[in-house]
Amino acid sequence: MTIADKPQNRPTLRDVASLAGVSVATASKALNGRDQVHPDTRARVLVAAEKISFTPNALARGLLAGQTGTVGLITGDLDGRFSLPILMGAEDAFGKGKMSVFLCDARGDSIREQYHLDALLSRRVDGLIVVGSRTDPRPSLGRNLPVPVVYAYAPSTDDNDLSLVPDDVQGAKDCVDFLISRGRRKIAHITGQPDYAAAQDRARGVDEGLSSHGLSLLGGAQFGSWTEQWGRTATARLIEQHPDVDGILCGNDQIARGALDTLRESGWDVPGRISVMGYDNWEVFTTGARPHLTSVDINLEALGALAARRLFEAIDGSSRSGIESLPCRIVPRETT
Repeated sequence: MTIADKPQNRPTLRDVASLAGVSVATASKALNGRDQVHPDTRARVLVAAEKISFTPNALARGLLAGQTGTVGLITGDLDGRFSLPILMGAEDAFGKGKMSVFLCDARGDSIREQYHLDALLSRRVDGLIVVGSRTDPRPSLGRNLPVPVVYAYAPSTDDNDLSLVPDDVQGAKDCVDFLISRGRRKIAHITGQPDYAAAQDRARGVDEGLSSHGLSLLGGAQFGSWTEQWGRTATARLIEQHPDVDGILCGNDQIARGALDTLRESGWDVPGRISVMGYDNWEVFTTGARPHLTSVDINLEALGALAARRLFEAIDGSSRSGIESLPCRIVPRETT
């Protein structure tokens, strides 16, 4: 019985070496593309490997290159609206690169996060992605880690780290341009809690966008909570105090849903008399709204996929740092 005829045992590197007439070390170098092997010898080893259908063990091959083919993903909020799409995008990208992923949920607890970090490093992961639940800066894991780290959604406080975030300022500017292109001029902004970076960035983008058109915000930015109830309350006050308002930019989709409730109950036609836009493009709110809600998609899966690509680059030795902002996109629906 020949090596290739073995019914149960997978061909080994030793089998390849024996068939090619070389040492195991030489066979390994040839299969891993090392420069120290003569081209004729390499060709003989490759032919032998193909003849017996030899597939190198991924872990063994990785260890020879100083890598394990595994990465760690640490999130602070696995159940969160923003974490899951980022993780899905990253995992899809890792899958294409045939990397295994260890997923850890720190649940917003720094002690638990340190525990997961230690556990992942003990498994010799090749790199880490840290995913936040909001865009506020978070503490760095430090500069002395043995593997590269990419921060997604929540940027690191250390400028020497690489962080990826959605460009909320430009996204809000684009909203202003979008409404103005549809003839709106009396535009208001209802948003969430003022201690959130997302609320501040989106409010700044609205102000800058209106200023570029020589306009000002109607009534100033209305900060409150990220809820439908706040959207209803703020909109009722807005249309009472500013009956000439013809556009409302909302800080998220929940607020926009509340605004639509109040407008409908008050007999205001949307989008005839007034246009409404949300933010985040959370489908359960946008397509469940009456009428369907125009919103800004912050491209979370693309953010996760880019985080994976940047981590691949870092593992390969490419060095990046600072904050990289990704563009958002408007998804038009019936409210505009």
